[in-house]
Amino acid sequence: MAFLKADTPLDVLKHLLLIGVVGLLLVLGFFYVYLPMSTHHGETITVPKVTGMNVADLENYLEERNLAYFVDDSSYSPNIRPLTVLVQDPAPGEKVKEGRKIYLQVSMKNPPVIKMPKLTGGTSKNAMLILKSYDLSVGQIQLVPDLAQNEVLKQLVNGKEIVPGAPIAKGTKVDLVVGDGEGNQTFAVPNLVNMPEDEAITLLVGQGLQKGEVFELPAEDGQVPGTVVRQRPVPGPDATIRMGQLVDIWIAK
Repeated sequence: MAFLKADTPLDVLKHLLLIGVVGLLLVLGFFYVYLPMSTHHGETITVPKVTGMNVADLENYLEERNLAYFVDDSSYSPNIRPLTVLVQDPAPGEKVKEGRKIYLQVSMKNPPVIKMPKLTGGTSKNAMLILKSYDLSVGQIQLVPDLAQNEVLKQLVNGKEIVPGAPIAKGTKVDLVVGDGEGNQTFAVPNLVNMPEDEAITLLVGQGLQKGEVFELPAEDGQVPGTVVRQRPVPGPDATIRMGQLVDIWIAK
């Protein structure tokens, strides 16, 4: 107890020195002994690659490596097996502490349900782009007689029409009924020979036909310049044509 007495200034200095040494030992012990023991300082684990694995196989696989996982996101792809790991964080090869959770994005078991987009009234090419943007598949494309060339007339799922806004699962195949631009009404080929060019074209349009190529020929005896002298297809008792088809004409010049 004599050491603890502070009768002289030297004794006070000894006591202060002792307190400083004890305090330093406590600080060093806390940072270099206690913390490393409690936090496993310096002990790290290399994150394994788990993308492509099924979630059902992860628990034992990661537990053996003193790691855990948490599924925090999911997405759907018809070509990937359900519950397959798509993305992981941290990435493979990173160093982490024991017990660290690996956050995962996995493929969904059931496809999400969305609203069917409107495809009718637009072109078949535009419909395909819309289906792709909605993660829907293009099924069969059926051409039917109609003057609306390449226009989507109906949208079908499993043979039944589906209206815009109806629920539909992503990945579903959607069939398209598309106009062929010709129509199905047939009639006799009109005779345009000897008609003025403008009248012949007006007649074609009025009958639902289209002007094709226009050729010029030198006018022969008896032919009036500016009139039709030949046409294709040629008119005749048994010659028929369908709405939307082209008619070529030759004009006398």
